[in-house]
Amino acid sequence: MSPEQLLDNVVDRDSFIAFVTALAEEREAAEQLERGEPGRYQLGGAHNWQNGSISAFLYASLAYFDAKPFHTPESIPSWRMIAEILYYGKIYE
Repeated sequence: MSPEQLLDNVVDRDSFIAFVTALAEEREAAEQLERGEPGRYQLGGAHNWQNGSISAFLYASLAYFDAKPFHTPESIPSWRMIAEILYYGKIYE
């Protein structure tokens, strides 16, 4: 399953680990595609990865805590919240 599909099911430690594993595997696949066709992925990464460096990923993850029209950040940590923070690192520019 894709990270997006697994994100909806994160409720405990095991489902969180499954999500992070899928996210890491998808990033590895994206890196391979990006190395093979760097020109194609100059403006956005493969598999919708917007942040290829760890610093960009971490800064984008922090966007989880900004209130948005369709997103109110949780105030009490949960497995789902941690998964969503990591997912923001992938998709937020």
